[in-house]
Amino acid sequence: MMPALPLLRPLVLAAALGITGCATVGPDYRTPDMPLPATWQGGAATTVSDALAHWWQHIDDDQLQTLVAAALAGNPDLAAAQARLRAARAQLRAAGADLGPTVSASGQASRSRGSRDTGSSGQARELYQAGFDARWEADLFGGLRRSREAAQADTEATAYALADARASLIAEVVNDYVLYRSTAQRLGIARDNLAAQSETLQLTDWRVQAGLATSLVLEQARTNRAQTAAQIPALETSLAGYANALSVLVGQPAGALQVQLGSDQRIPRIPDEVSAGVPADLLRQRADLRAAERQLAAATARIGAAQAQRYPSVTLTGSLGFEALSLGALGGAESLTRSLAGAIGATLFDGGRLVAQVDLQQANRDAALEAYRKAVLVAVQDVEDALVAVRNGQRRVSALGTAAESARNAALLARHQYQAGITDYQTVLDTERTRLNVEDTQAAAVADLASARIRLLKALGGGWAAGNDLTPTTASKEGTAS
Repeated sequence: MMPALPLLRPLVLAAALGITGCATVGPDYRTPDMPLPATWQGGAATTVSDALAHWWQHIDDDQLQTLVAAALAGNPDLAAAQARLRAARAQLRAAGADLGPTVSASGQASRSRGSRDTGSSGQARELYQAGFDARWEADLFGGLRRSREAAQADTEATAYALADARASLIAEVVNDYVLYRSTAQRLGIARDNLAAQSETLQLTDWRVQAGLATSLVLEQARTNRAQTAAQIPALETSLAGYANALSVLVGQPAGALQVQLGSDQRIPRIPDEVSAGVPADLLRQRADLRAAERQLAAATARIGAAQAQRYPSVTLTGSLGFEALSLGALGGAESLTRSLAGAIGATLFDGGRLVAQVDLQQANRDAALEAYRKAVLVAVQDVEDALVAVRNGQRRVSALGTAAESARNAALLARHQYQAGITDYQTVLDTERTRLNVEDTQAAAVADLASARIRLLKALGGGWAAGNDLTPTTASKEGTAS
């Protein structure tokens, strides 16, 4: 045993230093600096609003509010995210428990009789035992603390992921509702145009019968009406599709909301006076970026946990109990038993496995850093794209509003002049086609603008702080103790 003493002495010394100093190996986490532009290139709203977190509640539409509430209560994806958060919190509690001792209780009673042939008296012998056992592994180099640090960051990341899922769900419900109303409006426009073209077709038929128009004109009128009628089934299909999508979002079977949604054609007004702030605000406002940052913190902590595995470990075990030959004597002073033991252990050779584990965690940390950096870049792109879409959408809706009013007036004048025999049917045909196309395009453009505003609100981080019970309270702390 003597040759082993030189090897054991540094291990014992290292353990003693660890017990007194409680060194923590591995890098201490610091939030990385992300290069961000100073201002938005796509322009930004100047009106400051405190309603970003609850933006959908400022939409004057009771049915939409009911749908959002139903989705938050019944959406399967959101429920799964909530379950993942509960699992992460349980894992955090388990990681914290590893820092303390483990205490167990046990009791045992036995009765035995030896064989006379083996020299035993052949008498029965009873033995009663009861006591407590304790085991504690000293966290000499902070491996357990790093593991708990990683679990804490994982829990915060999961909470932010839940908040992001909530914000995304709200935006998706509102957007699908807007598209449903827009499609209902476009369907109404097509039906109104179909009714007007049916009247024109009837008028043309009368003029042909009276010898005032040719059969060519009548066929053109029929073609025009049939083309408009052909658009209606496609719009009805889209309308049912959006209704079914909303049903799934609220956790109900497809078709469950058809009657509830009805045929209302009013497109809800989305809040348009929300400050975009500066790009740096995204790091605070967007839940997905906070989740990515916390994932980076967890990956950094796991490097220390892996490095600690390369150092010696010290385990203390102890027991306190009673042992007696009769049940009545159990618990007396003479039956008391106790023990205390310490053990030190270290890996001398493992073929490089522990070193490889450290390299693995460092690589995971580097990957998490790049994922965080990409998430920030994508977040900036989301806002820039939405700002441009809102700005140009407003210009487009304004121009189409003027065009739609003119197209309706032109179609009405052309019909009156055709009835009076002042103009030919080709003029009526052209103005009716133009009216249908412009009105349909206008309705779609209004919906596109609403969707762009929803994307902007979501891109700025709107909606994620809606549930205070879901908001991580510890994730705002930058880094960990050195």
